[in-house]
Amino acid sequence: MAVTQQEIENRLWDAADELRVAMPEAQYSSVVFPLMFWKYLSDTWEHNHQEFLSQYEDLDGLSPEEAREIEYRDHQSFEIPVIHAGTVQERRASWSSILATVAQHGLGQRVRASLQAIESANPDKFSHLFGSMNWTSEAALPGEVLASVMQAMDRTPKMHEGNMSHDVLGGAYEYLLKRFSDGSGTRAGQFFTPREVVELIIELLAPKNHESVYDPTCGSGGMLIAAATLLKSHGGRGYTLSLNGQEAVTDTAGVARMNLFMHNLTEFKVEIGDTLRDPRFKKPDGSIKQFDVIVANPPYSLKWKPWTNDPRAIGGVAPQSSADWAFVQHMIASMDPKKGRAGVVLPHGVLFRAGQEAAIRRRVLDDDLLDAVIGLPANLFYSTTIPTCILVFRAPGTKAPARQDGVLFIDASARFTKAKNRNVLTDVNITDVVTAYHSHSDSGDEASLSARFVPTAEIVANGYDLNIGRYLKQAAAEQEDLSTLIDAYNIARAERQKTEERMFAVLSAAGIEGFDE
Repeated sequence: MAVTQQEIENRLWDAADELRVAMPEAQYSSVVFPLMFWKYLSDTWEHNHQEFLSQYEDLDGLSPEEAREIEYRDHQSFEIPVIHAGTVQERRASWSSILATVAQHGLGQRVRASLQAIESANPDKFSHLFGSMNWTSEAALPGEVLASVMQAMDRTPKMHEGNMSHDVLGGAYEYLLKRFSDGSGTRAGQFFTPREVVELIIELLAPKNHESVYDPTCGSGGMLIAAATLLKSHGGRGYTLSLNGQEAVTDTAGVARMNLFMHNLTEFKVEIGDTLRDPRFKKPDGSIKQFDVIVANPPYSLKWKPWTNDPRAIGGVAPQSSADWAFVQHMIASMDPKKGRAGVVLPHGVLFRAGQEAAIRRRVLDDDLLDAVIGLPANLFYSTTIPTCILVFRAPGTKAPARQDGVLFIDASARFTKAKNRNVLTDVNITDVVTAYHSHSDSGDEASLSARFVPTAEIVANGYDLNIGRYLKQAAAEQEDLSTLIDAYNIARAERQKTEERMFAVLSAAGIEGFDE
């Protein structure tokens, strides 16, 4: 009987819920995802092994080496090795083998040894896949709790293709991602972008068969998976995409790799490292590698160490207080010169903040790289309640003729449905924004969505300010995020202080004192 989506999701959550006595929900993912993927690999390996044995019922004529060669050539796509070979502890590094020992002391050590053995036996596929595995220590997770989690997860139906589709597996993985995000507060934003926001960005950029997709802050890999999924839904071949991502957090990078495998996407590369300080995707000459589609939801207003001499810094270097424009500069450098396009989610402050960010904004607009600014509703994300915007960029000279020398502004701030913990974009909302983006005519106020193409000359006249409210009247002031208002206040306050200092200096030189007390 086919396994239902609801059944596997319920069983997996039951397993995760066993952790409640040992750790906060925000930490569940570091334990559940490695265990879930280990079970998936083990179930798949054992299923394929049984198929091999049934096909070769009589192995007497084959040496162990010959049998192994045939099995891994024709039946297996990865190896589950034997650990502690030649000792009394010899066993295969599989889920079922270790599960049989859950009552024995040192369970965490055996789990860790098994996961490390799988990584070592499959370096091209699974290197660093399971993350730091700190949770395998007795101090982090008592053995009896780990045993309870494994026993509960073992009640999940066999996770191999003969028993459940990759659609079900991938859906279960995404269910857990969302469930952990709903319950883990601001930390969730580090690895999970709401699915509807991801779908909107991918729809705007429209990946094509055989194109390359890159996410420089890939988190759990949701944007890469969405690119393949949506291409397939539009009649394309999602498996032909080259999927590439970089993630600074080792455990989160492992979550992304497991997520991609669970969705049966194997043409991917996920690197670990700080994208701004140490970009891992480079050409042989050391320059930044370029891709057809670049997508990102980077950490907002991240404090960083600014570049001192980096070719990505077009227009200047972003301030230490906020790396927002540095991520944009990296994405621009990563765009293929012939058909590259990029979409990024950022706070509204990037649209108008002064200083170094204004200089970068000016260069981007002068080079006609910015294609669209799309205002999103507030409270869409798990990590912040502020409204955000999507910026869409095109490689130099590749914008549609009707969109050259200007920027399309779309206000979708009022297009949402209230949910339990946050606002959500519906399928209709997404379709309306995508339709407005691809339209070559301005739209009015119908259904709380408006769009207008603004010539660059008008933006220049406004001091290169991209604040949506300047160009679309119904982008109401109350929709501005608190950080945006604070930024504006701090800028005005700094200017006032400078003026006062000059005035006091003039008064003091004239012998007039007491005004600065």
